Amino acid sequence: MKKFLLFSLFAIAILPVMAQKKITQTAGRDQLGEFAPEFAQLNDDILFGEVWSRNDLLSLRDRSLVTLTSLISQGITDSSLTYHLQEAKKNGITRTEISEIITHIAFYAGWPKAWAAFRQAKEVWKEDTSLEDAKTRFQQEMIFPIGEPNTAYAKYFTGNSYLARISGEQVPIANVTFEPGCRNHWHIHHATKGGGQMLIGVAGRGWYQEWGKTAQEILPGTVVHIPAGVKHWHGAAADSWFAHLAFEIEGENASNEWLEPVSDAEYEKVNKK
Repeated sequence: MKKFLLFSLFAIAILPVMAQKKITQTAGRDQLGEFAPEFAQLNDDILFGEVWSRNDLLSLRDRSLVTLTSLISQGITDSSLTYHLQEAKKNGITRTEISEIITHIAFYAGWPKAWAAFRQAKEVWKEDTSLEDAKTRFQQEMIFPIGEPNTAYAKYFTGNSYLARISGEQVPIANVTFEPGCRNHWHIHHATKGGGQMLIGVAGRGWYQEWGKTAQEILPGTVVHIPAGVKHWHGAAADSWFAHLAFEIEGENASNEWLEPVSDAEYEKVNKK
């Protein structure tokens, strides 16, 4: 019994805790503050200030999904749907996902309601259309997946990158995809023995440069060996998407040191070649 209680307490202690984000809303008071102050207070302080703010229990992304499903199913396509589509985009729902969400809703709520929702969704995500189309075309050029937005390392990149883990056993391998113009910061792979990294170009065109040396073009099939202790960067050409496989070379006391960004001047100089 004591062991069970200790295990239970330990399990509770290690449960991940999501940070609660307080939502501030003023639309009710801005539009109805004088005409319907009670409704405005319920909208701003209760619905958003309390319910939407319980995002430690249900994420903002999931709350957006639930809200859109409810509104579209009721055939509500006024400014409130536009607002929640915009919020859904801010909360991480992509153009591809909203298309699939509304398509799914159509089978339960009706085709006309889905058509009406699509008209508004196209406007909200219209700036993402060219990016998504280019990304889709690039995916067709390679056998490895583009993966998910590389949010964990975004602070070490200029521009948007994507990461797909290919292997986590024996030799760790990841497919890293860069949008045109995207590159990582100068960095060093440290190790007291062994270590370093190897890159193999998969699709598109990119660059690899060591500190003090001329940049090297990376094309599909290009192999780049990066010794431990060498300051370098790699990324896409300015006019091309680019993907490479990254192999982590086993080493003792291995670590990465992230340094300054590659300046626009440095990058433009490379792309003039």
